[in-house]
Formats: sequence, C-alpha cells, structure tokens
Amino acid sequence: MKQMFISDTIQKNCPQLILGCIACKVVVTNYNHALWHEIRSAIENIKDIVSLDAVNSIPAIAQTRKAYKALGKEPSRYRPSAEALLRRIAQGKGFYQTNNVVDIINLVSVKTGFSIGSYDASQIKGDIIFDIGKKGEPYEAIGRGALNIHGLPVFRDELGAFGSPTTDSVRTMITPQTQQLLMVIPSFCTILHLNITMNEAESMLTQYATAHDIHKWTV
Repeated sequence: MKQMFISDTIQKNCPQLILGCIACKVVVTNYNHALWHEIRSAIENIKDIVSLDAVNSIPAIAQTRKAYKALGKEPSRYRPSAEALLRRIAQGKGFYQTNNVVDIINLVSVKTGFSIGSYDASQIKGDIIFDIGKKGEPYEAIGRGALNIHGLPVFRDELGAFGSPTTDSVRTMITPQTQQLLMVIPSFCTILHLNITMNEAESMLTQYATAHDIHKWTV
C-alpha cells in the first residue's frame, strides 16, 4: 500500500486537516441504472433545499474555501469540486454522467460537501504527499487542459502533481481499464463527518462498483 503524507506547509496553515483514504479494487462500468436512480433522487432533494447563495455556507465547503484562502488561492476562481457540482445543481444543470466510479464520487461529494479525489492507483508512482502546487508546475486537468496549480492544495507523487480538490488530472483519472481505486477525502472540518462520509462511500462502491479488498485509513 502506498504511503501518504501531509506537507508541513499545509499542516501549518490548515492544522485541522485530515485525509480520509479508501483503497480498493473496483469494476468500472459506463453506466449503472440503479446508481442513477439514486443520483436523480439526490439531485431533486438538493435542488429543493440548497439555493445558489447557500452553497458556500455548507460546512465542508466553507472550510475548504477557508483553507484555499489560507494557502493564498482564491476559491471563487479555482472552486473546490464539491462547490462547483453543487452550484450546477442549484442552477438546474445537474452533473455529467461519466462512469459508475466517478458518478459515485460525485454523488457522495454533493451529499456531503467534501471535494473528493478519485485516482487510478496503478498510475501513481511512489509515495504521495499532500502539498502546495509550485509555480509553473505542469498539470493537465480533466476537461480543462493546463491548469495553474500554483498555491492550490495538490497530491503529488514522484512524477509530479496528479490531483487537487479543484479537479483531478488526466494522468490518474478513472477509465474503463481502472482496477485499483484510490479515493481521498480532504477534510478541513470535523472527523465525525469524515467517518460518516467514508462509510457511505464504501457502501456505494461495494453496491455499485463491486468494490472488494477494501482498506480505509486516515492521515
């Protein structure tokens, strides 16, 4: 199992940070009807109770935005992924269907406010550190191309940055060939909320992505 660490710089600026991690084997499929029935129900519930103006006051999102500011990055320009997803729902746009694993992560994310990373573990080389993006550091974001990650919180292996709460990278994205998933939940708020989220994610991955050989831990 890969080792994961938090850099001293992030720990100093975000002292309550905890990373919730799930590693497991999965079966990636293009579409899961039962999962999307649950997603549609969740979207309708969220539309009824969360307005566009209220998105940023959701505790996990508010704490993530606060962390971005502490690290020197403007969260309204580089929105955490959970915030971006919930804003789409509040605007009546829903979110894109990708594959069962990514759809699960998105569902858990909008239900909890956590900006969750999902990575093909076979594409991660060596140990992982949660650190701050460097000036000029290359990063190809999914659907966005080259992204300026200077000042953003990022996950980095021996090849460079591969993930961020703002958006995951092309290098480690979940594809139909993915068999080993690494899911990471950066929590800048309460451990109780994180544990509940990890348990819900494990349940959905088991139900909708045939997850097995599951390992959970926190950093």
